[in-house]
Amino acid sequence: MRCKLHKIEQLSGDKTSVYSVSNGNEKNTLFDLFLQEFRDLYKSEIIDILKRLKAIGKETGAREHYFKMNEGSPGDGVCALFDLPGKNLRLYCIRYGTQIVILGDGGVKAKSIRSLQEDTDLKEANYFLRKLSNTITQKIKEREITYSIDGLEFRGALVFDI
Repeated sequence: MRCKLHKIEQLSGDKTSVYSVSNGNEKNTLFDLFLQEFRDLYKSEIIDILKRLKAIGKETGAREHYFKMNEGSPGDGVCALFDLPGKNLRLYCIRYGTQIVILGDGGVKAKSIRSLQEDTDLKEANYFLRKLSNTITQKIKEREITYSIDGLEFRGALVFDI
C-alpha cells in the first residue's frame, strides 16, 4: 500500500510537528477522515482533541502525559491521545519523542470494551499504525527518512510503500 506523510501546519508549531498519513491515492489523511466521521456526533470531543493537539504543537510539546503509551508493540511509539474521563473517542498516534507526532485513525471506544481487539475499527486503526511505525523505523535506519536539524520535521522519502 502506498502511503504519504503530510505535515498538518495548523496543528504544528515550535514545540511539535504534527503529521498524518494518506493511503494510496487518497487526498484526505487518516486524521481528516477521523474528523469527518465524528465531527457531527462527537462535536465537543473533536473540538477538545483539536485544542489539545494545537497546545501540543505550539505550547507544550508531545509530553508523555498527553498520551496513553504502549498501545502497540514494544518500542514502536504507537499510543493513543488521552481521552478525558467520560469521553468516547480514541485517536491513535505514533509519538517520536516530544517533537513529532503522526496522527492516525481511531474510533469510538465503548465502555464495555476492555481491549482494542474487541472492536474491529479500533483494532484496524491500531494495527495499521504499527505497520506504519515499522516501515518508518526501517526508512530511518536506511537513512531514506531523516530528521531536520532541530528534530521537528521528517525529511526525505515521505512517500513509500507498506
